[in-house]
Amino acid sequence: MRRILTAAAAALALLLTGCTAGDKGPDDGVVRLRFQSLAWQKESVDANRQLVDEWNATHPRVQIDYVQGSWDSVHDQLLTSFEGGEAPDLIHDASDDLADFAYGGHLADLRPLLSERLRADIPARSWETTTFGPDKGVYGVPFLQEPRVIIANRKILQSSGVRVPTPEKPWSWPEFRQIAQDLTRTMGPGGYAVAWPLKEPVSVSLNLGLSAGGRLFHREADGRVTIRFTESDAVVPGTIHDLVVTDRTAPRTTLGSGGSDTLPGFFAGKYAMVPLGFAYRQQIAQQAPKGFEWTVLPAPAGDAGLAQGVSPQTLSIAEDSPYKKEAAEFLDFFLRPENMVRLARGDWMLPTGTKALADPSLHTAEDGWATGAAVAQRLRPAPAQSVRGYPEWKDKVATPAFQEYYSGAIDVGELRRRLVEDGNRVLARYQRK
Repeated sequence: MRRILTAAAAALALLLTGCTAGDKGPDDGVVRLRFQSLAWQKESVDANRQLVDEWNATHPRVQIDYVQGSWDSVHDQLLTSFEGGEAPDLIHDASDDLADFAYGGHLADLRPLLSERLRADIPARSWETTTFGPDKGVYGVPFLQEPRVIIANRKILQSSGVRVPTPEKPWSWPEFRQIAQDLTRTMGPGGYAVAWPLKEPVSVSLNLGLSAGGRLFHREADGRVTIRFTESDAVVPGTIHDLVVTDRTAPRTTLGSGGSDTLPGFFAGKYAMVPLGFAYRQQIAQQAPKGFEWTVLPAPAGDAGLAQGVSPQTLSIAEDSPYKKEAAEFLDFFLRPENMVRLARGDWMLPTGTKALADPSLHTAEDGWATGAAVAQRLRPAPAQSVRGYPEWKDKVATPAFQEYYSGAIDVGELRRRLVEDGNRVLARYQRK
């Protein structure tokens, strides 16, 4: 889950830490590598800094300088630093932001650098999220993943008598719509079954769409990607649209909100459920009023079951770094199973590593860890992982189109036209390069 630190703070941090990737600093024979982290929650920042300190204490000849970055500005900041030859050696990002950098030659292919232990520990489906190009180069290590779940008011669910889903027996999308109607009637005037925070609607729509068999992006035999909007692609957007516009079991007012914006209404009992990223559990655990009972439910399932897309957090090495071998050795340490568990718990997410994901602390009922771990087995690469031009398509075409559709301003036919016709024009421009 991405959070804002501020672009100004990120820029200041970069200025204070120097410019050149792999800058040795004093001529003392010590290799100094800059590691730009996007950790933002205190527990996560603490875990990152502690691991850097542990490495530095035992590796006097290879020292890591911790640099604080920002999710809010990372794409533009990295683009500027790559073009200026000032990129950090070690780069924290998300897999859906890597394609343009990988194709642009800014990231190192990690295949000759990674240890066999690390390669074997992370499942192939996770490696797919960072694999690009005809040569199938690997340009990042996927290490944290965040399924989308439903956070629900336990008391409202119990009093309504609706069936409570489990990972073994989830709601279907039609059942979810019916449950929302039943809950709204139970709650009475002013209450809604579900609040959808869709300030950034694209990843929600695409990633949950995998459960219904939606893909949207299709790679042709010649390697080119085109957009097609099928009946399967329409299931999840159509359900959200109907909840808001037709059934009025979800409010329009939250469509432009971020996840945190919905929590006061959720705590006040105005909304019975809020679909959120798994990491939001930390805010709920810390901010919920005394006595408030909440539970974690799996997202609804479609023809493909609980499958949903995910864009894992990643760690990459800059192509311009003169110390790729040393950087890879740090990554191997940083992502040992026990360290991956520390990072996951610090970020309230789930590790990609098989051994780390099996840790008993990630399978407890408390705070919904067990539900998330069960869903993690069904996570797949988000549909747009390797699509060049995706950031522009998302910002200029898909975001406004989905926002207007969910609010009722346009119908599904116009949504399809914009995503397909306007979208393919954007992708074609990138695929000519």
